[in-house]
Amino acid sequence: MTRRRALPGGAATLGAAASGHTFGVSSAHAAAPTPRGTVINEPFTLGVASGDPFHDSVVLWTRLAPDPLAEDGLGGMPDRTVEVEWQVAHDERFSDVVTSGTFETGPEHAYSVHVEAEGLRPRADYFYRFRVGNEISPVGRTRTAPVPGSRLDRFAFAFASCQSYTHGHYTAQAHLAEEDLDLVAFLGDYIYETGDQGEIGRGHLPPAEVRTLAEYRVRHAQYKSDTGLQAAHAAFPWAVVFDDHELENNWADDTSYEDDVPPERFLERREQALKAYYEHMPLRSAQRPDGPDLHLYRRLSYGNLVDLHLLDTRQYRDPQVEEDERGDPDRTLLGADQRRWLSSGLSSSRAIWNVLAQQVFFSQRDFADGPPHEFSDDAWDNYEAERNAVRDELARTANPVVLTGDVHANYVVDVKADFGDPDSETVATELVGTSFTSGQDGSEQNPGDEDQLRGNPHIKFINRHRGYVRNTVTPEQWIADYRVVDHVSEPGAPIRDRATFVIGTGEPGARPQV
Repeated sequence: MTRRRALPGGAATLGAAASGHTFGVSSAHAAAPTPRGTVINEPFTLGVASGDPFHDSVVLWTRLAPDPLAEDGLGGMPDRTVEVEWQVAHDERFSDVVTSGTFETGPEHAYSVHVEAEGLRPRADYFYRFRVGNEISPVGRTRTAPVPGSRLDRFAFAFASCQSYTHGHYTAQAHLAEEDLDLVAFLGDYIYETGDQGEIGRGHLPPAEVRTLAEYRVRHAQYKSDTGLQAAHAAFPWAVVFDDHELENNWADDTSYEDDVPPERFLERREQALKAYYEHMPLRSAQRPDGPDLHLYRRLSYGNLVDLHLLDTRQYRDPQVEEDERGDPDRTLLGADQRRWLSSGLSSSRAIWNVLAQQVFFSQRDFADGPPHEFSDDAWDNYEAERNAVRDELARTANPVVLTGDVHANYVVDVKADFGDPDSETVATELVGTSFTSGQDGSEQNPGDEDQLRGNPHIKFINRHRGYVRNTVTPEQWIADYRVVDHVSEPGAPIRDRATFVIGTGEPGARPQV
């Protein structure tokens, strides 16, 4: 049975199904007092999540926050260490618990919990929950990956990005929770740092641009409080990477794009932002920040079918430059270490499909219909030599697909051996996903999109509705469904397939499915 057939009603049903059952082996155990202190009421306001599945383990996340928007960023928790119990079971009623344990957390980590549940079976569904005192969390469900290199006939996942809280309701996230997926890849802009108050009654808290650790924690908590987002996290494991707005618009390494501040001051802000980011994401201990640094790039393998290379295009990039400098061969977006890691991973991969899950537009995108050219200074076009070198490596790799967020629009792009020659070979496919909400309601296209299509013949499709991209990958083909909602300014919009594209094995470039 699919997950949806087995569990009608989605994540809300899971919580209701488990709420009447004791945590542990006896009712006496379930009634045990909270360790080292008084009872904490309703600590699980931010829901639960799982992430980064391996074949034998997965990350389980929650954060204790009875008052999630408390100004000090500590969620209304007492100033002490708290012990959190956790369970993983084969069934949603927890009659067959397979592993359990305790996790200590406290104010230095904003009472976040990152459990790496181990000893699990490959490609298996599990249910998980947490307990503090008499309080039991909602139930989440997760799925482990298959053994690397093992035969896999199907991998279903979605990718998404850019969910400004002030620009729209999380309708698409609620629809996402109803899918049947192995994974969700989130490609950045999980929060927005701005003080924007929007026009739909969902203003940012704090009501100003966030800069301190407490402020970033409150902003993350505000986003995590949304029930649609909570449902999507509780339904599937996520693999997350950040882009710019988790810190500041268009930042690059130690350089602020918006503010004229020295690098040492910007790195102080970066340390606060990335610490809060880790505290709110289902990431492994290998990703725990060290000062202003967070090792985000990593690889997930799904049997012999897919190698998913998750990139970081912010922490190591050179600052953006003017048009006449973008071709400098020494400029880097990835940094030397990440570039070597990626090259090694691509050259050694034995997967049928090799996927870059990353943030900014990879292919050449000229906004001008004719000379002079007009390129984004924040995308790979501003790092032309390194982009072309990575493209050439992809051309030597089995079935390369680039996944992109950032631009609040759906695109389908042929990655060309020479972007200046439309007749050159297509060597890879880039699938660009629209935003969940950023950009507000969206539209079919913008006035300048026809210029983009004329000036960039390798771009095959543009659409600016909100939503996500659902992908079904087999050894023979990749099917990408562009799932959209017509509005986010009000809740309740239905979801539909705006377009479907197919990539055949050994046939780079996507074709529309009629």
